Amino acid sequence: MFLHIIKTEWLKLKNYLAFWLLLLATAISYPGINAIVYFGYDETTKPKNQSGQLLKMLLGNPFHFPEVYHTTAFLSSFFTFIPAIVVIMLITNEYQFITHRQNIIDGWQKPTFIWGKFISVLLIAIMVSLFFFAVATVIGFIATPDVTKVELFAKGKYIGLFFLQIFTQLSFAFLLGLLVRKAFIAYGLFIFYGMIVENIAGAFFKLKTAKFGGVDYGQFLPFEISDRLIPIPPFIGRFNEAEYKIALSAVDKHIIYSLVFLVFTWVLSFYIFKKRDL
Repeated sequence: MFLHIIKTEWLKLKNYLAFWLLLLATAISYPGINAIVYFGYDETTKPKNQSGQLLKMLLGNPFHFPEVYHTTAFLSSFFTFIPAIVVIMLITNEYQFITHRQNIIDGWQKPTFIWGKFISVLLIAIMVSLFFFAVATVIGFIATPDVTKVELFAKGKYIGLFFLQIFTQLSFAFLLGLLVRKAFIAYGLFIFYGMIVENIAGAFFKLKTAKFGGVDYGQFLPFEISDRLIPIPPFIGRFNEAEYKIALSAVDKHIIYSLVFLVFTWVLSFYIFKKRDL
């Protein structure tokens, strides 16, 4: 049954040009943003004069192994909206072309249909994580003078954290697409909420933390739950050590929050599709 679901999802996507173009955009954006920051850092700290050396001492080596996995995960996370569009397209196309109804007519149960989408979103999250891993590893080898003297995967946990972050946020994108059913409306809501609404709400809760018993309720917002899995890298955190240490200490609990949010998202998706008329 699992292979049949995969085959059916593949048949829906293999000839869909927009799907491949968006995956290509994802594959380009990750090396793009990381290369821009890396070469900017390299050019800034390269000068042999005193200012260049002092800057390098201040910033450290954010692209050397093993630090590169943290830095690259943080930078790559800004482009989650591209694979999110792919995921929204996965579900809204089902309603546009009425293929979801055909699956049910062909004998699928409603839960089977959502399991198919779950597997598709999971595979996209794995693919995106592999893009990130490849970019981080290549930059690490380019930037690290002697890889034999470092522990390459000492910060390999950020590979897993990046996967959990991307899977959580793509799952939220899927739920939004399932609720709205119209592609461009879902795209707009996802980007507007993620870039504007949640940033304003997060800033509000942070400002009013004292009034809410010392609890920053912004950490429970849909994107913040998983965004805080990857704190700012050390080369940025050096400018505010206290806040950086707080962010690091919060990672473990946000793993739990993200897993709970994932379960909630998919249970709700199953429930909505089960109750909705085709």
